[in-house]
Amino acid sequence: MTTLLSDPVRTVLDRLFTASDRDDDLELAFPDGATSQEAADALADVYMPVSASAGELLYALVRSSRPETVVEFGTSYGISTLHLAAAVADNGTGHVFTTELSAVKVTAARSNLDEAGLGDHVTILAGDALETLASVPGPVGVVLLDGWKQLCLPVLRQLEPRLAPGALVLADDTNLPDLAGYLDYVRDPANGYVSVHFPVGDGVEVSCRA
Repeated sequence: MTTLLSDPVRTVLDRLFTASDRDDDLELAFPDGATSQEAADALADVYMPVSASAGELLYALVRSSRPETVVEFGTSYGISTLHLAAAVADNGTGHVFTTELSAVKVTAARSNLDEAGLGDHVTILAGDALETLASVPGPVGVVLLDGWKQLCLPVLRQLEPRLAPGALVLADDTNLPDLAGYLDYVRDPANGYVSVHFPVGDGVEVSCRA
């Protein structure tokens, strides 16, 4: 038995996944000419979650690697955060630092984590990830990149000096064109990663800091 499968975590996840189903009919794009903050505010009611299978992958990788520090770029309503926090809780060690621009989503994610009984395992950093993540201590053992895709590479580059040897870096939605530059970077061995694509959800790239 794992925390991920037990109440109240499962109850909260089931509710959030059901609510996020309506996103399937939306055509989401970064609004032309918008800042990151403006785009976050415009899409504050959109869940943009990882898939259930991607969430299970996150949980399994955190359980197996037992990181002391987990970083998430893009909290949204906290679906992926709940998977990461459940793994940290079951490991009995570690902490999740997650980032979110939308004030609406920060409030909602905090509520969801507390309802699931996992709030103590997570710090939500409100604001621009390139600023808030500067204060996160290393070494960082697992990174999930699931915010604006054009910012995934800058966020990774900022975190690189604090990545532990063998750290795992995961990027969701590999099917999206805006992630192409990031994928080119982590798939080039010269940049220090061993990277593999996992065909779950909309695609997850798992890269090991070698």
